[in-house]
Amino acid sequence: MTAKYQSLKPGILQGIRVLDLSRMLSGPYATMLLADHGAEVIKVESSEGDTSRRSGPFNESDKKRDWSGYFISLNRNKKSISLNLKNKVDLVFFKKLIEKSDVLVENFRPGVMKRLGLSFDEVSKINSRIVYGSISGFGSEVFGESPFKDWPSYDVVAQAMGGLISLTGYDERTPLKVGPGVADIFSGSLLSFGLLASILKSRTTGKAQYVEVAMYDAIVSMCERAIYQYDFNKAIPKPEGNGHPLLAPFGIYKAKDGFVAIGIVEDTYWNVLKKIINSDDLLNDLNYGTIALRAKNRNELNKQINLWTKKFSKNELVNSLGGKIPFGPVNNVKEIFEDTHVRKRNMILEIAQPFNNGKTWKVAGNPVKFKGFKSLKFKPPGLNEHKKFYSDNLKSIHSNHPSISFEPQQSDYKCKINFSSKDKTVLDCYACSFTWLKSEETYLICTIKKSDFINIRHTVRTATFHFSKATKERDYYEKAVDILNRKLAKKSVSDISVVDTEVEILISVKT
Repeated sequence: MTAKYQSLKPGILQGIRVLDLSRMLSGPYATMLLADHGAEVIKVESSEGDTSRRSGPFNESDKKRDWSGYFISLNRNKKSISLNLKNKVDLVFFKKLIEKSDVLVENFRPGVMKRLGLSFDEVSKINSRIVYGSISGFGSEVFGESPFKDWPSYDVVAQAMGGLISLTGYDERTPLKVGPGVADIFSGSLLSFGLLASILKSRTTGKAQYVEVAMYDAIVSMCERAIYQYDFNKAIPKPEGNGHPLLAPFGIYKAKDGFVAIGIVEDTYWNVLKKIINSDDLLNDLNYGTIALRAKNRNELNKQINLWTKKFSKNELVNSLGGKIPFGPVNNVKEIFEDTHVRKRNMILEIAQPFNNGKTWKVAGNPVKFKGFKSLKFKPPGLNEHKKFYSDNLKSIHSNHPSISFEPQQSDYKCKINFSSKDKTVLDCYACSFTWLKSEETYLICTIKKSDFINIRHTVRTATFHFSKATKERDYYEKAVDILNRKLAKKSVSDISVVDTEVEILISVKT
């Protein structure tokens, strides 16, 4: 069921190394999204392994029950090492990996990492450019201390407290949990975005970044409609069953052999649907001619739509409505496996089984596609499968220095400017301040004292800008700074812009 890829490069995230301490669903889903696209994700497990290894289901041919479907789905394309972080030797080894990694991800309860000596503050001392990502039920005190911060939490708890369950089901007496683990998966997706945004920032500033997602927060943001509904009219939104409180027809409707979804918002689609149904009642614009009228009369309208759709099979409705209005059949997983869309879009991956020659597992694919790059599909790791590799090669594993242009920041670097005439230096000075301006090109803008520059202005032929570390911290960006300094050496006076203000001189140069 894999799409044919020709002349595609490896994953777009190749060159990013992630240390993944997370377990079960939320964190592993975040790092799965990265691993699928080429990031080197090193899964750090206890001697028993991630709990999901034992959660099932298991294939009949897996006699040893080593390969849980839960684990396979979330941990393809990853590496595995087993460490006891309470053991001094293992902790030292892990800290050496931190030095050479871009990202650390964890989803322990707040406080656990601090007790292990691996809080953000401690880890950023080991690697001053690390991106440190955390998922927990209620977050840490860094972004606001929750009264529930010490509570353990799983998906169902976040669905409940974040409001999702209160909006799901047919009425208030029978609340329903959403089927898939949406609190975990949505939180993981948000963290994946946060990690990539933080990597981008870290690579331009050289500074570590902490990014956090609380599952409670994630579900509140998912239920955004309920927030503004309550603010606007003080009514507490209730379960709407398969309908919508503001739109109709918008929901799930019966067919002879199952159900279909119809979602009408714009009047143009309503006009198409009512002509297809061709009922006198529905042609009456006094009741249904506008969005507001359809919402007001949605109970009766939904009944009439149901009376019409249940006369036909799903396939017949596909033929009459598909492509004409927002419409789709309600698919079960067997139908998803058989759907041409899923096959063409590579949304079910086949992963080779390590113990069964020629046999594959099938798991959900990655929905994020990048033109020119393929999504990977390597088997998930055996427990501790890669420990020997990393132990034997630790010294030779390179840190992942950025290939993009580095922009030193004033809090960590100083900029010395050397102005020369035809054959000699006429002024050496440090910029009072500097910043970066990005448009189509990137410009360095420095300020210097007017009194230093004004007397030598007309003799200057070249300017050299040189960055150096302003603090005693290790400079992980030394090579990038050297490259930048070479680019900014001996710039002709025609390449720089000088602006004389009342109090200082502004010098700008394209990098």
